Amino acid sequence: MMDKTITEHGERLAVSPLSASSPLRVVALGGGHGLYASLAALKHVTSELTAVVTVADDGGSSGKLREEMGVLPPGDLRMALSALCDDSEWGRTWASVMQHRFKHPTSPETFSLENHALGNLLIVSLWELLGDPIAGLDWAGSLLGARGRVLPMSLTPLVISGEVREGEHPGKGLTTVTGQAKLAKAGNIETVRLEPADADACDEAIEAIDTADWVILGPGSWYTSVLPHLLLPQTRRAIERSSARTCVVMNLELASDETTGLDARDHLMVLKKYAPDLQLDAIIADPIAVADRESFEKTASSFGATVRWAAVHERNNPFVHDSLKLGATYRDLFAE
Repeated sequence: MMDKTITEHGERLAVSPLSASSPLRVVALGGGHGLYASLAALKHVTSELTAVVTVADDGGSSGKLREEMGVLPPGDLRMALSALCDDSEWGRTWASVMQHRFKHPTSPETFSLENHALGNLLIVSLWELLGDPIAGLDWAGSLLGARGRVLPMSLTPLVISGEVREGEHPGKGLTTVTGQAKLAKAGNIETVRLEPADADACDEAIEAIDTADWVILGPGSWYTSVLPHLLLPQTRRAIERSSARTCVVMNLELASDETTGLDARDHLMVLKKYAPDLQLDAIIADPIAVADRESFEKTASSFGATVRWAAVHERNNPFVHDSLKLGATYRDLFAE
């Protein structure tokens, strides 16, 4: 694997992979844009990379396909595959093809393909032809030349719901909100759960966690992309028993709709609430996103983790992870 370099305003960054003779086995769990950012960084560091993706999305193109065809929501899986595309012309072209959305120039309300992502349709087509979600994703990855494997967290389409408080006082005026799309915009979330509660985890995902050297959780929408992996009992137990080292990557923007009022320490406490036995080795955090570093480090230590402070945001956008800076942080962390 070649070194990845970039020059930005006179600043030269480089991400060199670890030894090609013994690449680390890394499993990244999450969904949506957060997992995309993590994978875009990790693909420069190791060739033994597995993405485990949430399957509770019920909005947009994914929601329509899920409702009309009874399939797993393909959107977050598509984004993970796109993130793993090579940085060659071939890879960049296919990444754009997978992300392309159909838009009618004049009559979107009557256009049946309106807002559907081509990659979603490709993935569902492979599922129909092969009758196997895992095989379909593997074929899609081969077509794209993906630098890693993409797996769903479960072969059962999941529903995420939660209790949301209407005011500022915890535990009072609770309303049940069902569905990822609605919950992500609800704010003031008290509790969350997955349905069906007894859904099985994807066997291949559990195997990947069992044999991993590193397990990465986050960044991403905390309640609807990161936490679901700990809500699924088999996945949570696999992470807890795995001999792999475990790392959490913190978000850069903490004040999202679903995490209204939560600071960086509160984000960690959400994980502890649902996975009290979770042990971590490292937490990657950008100083610009943590107001009280002392309190944050103290909470991190309760997981057994040390905090790796690193400026991993884009130069001109403090709320977006820079794939090369994050990749360099991963590289240094793994090398230790």
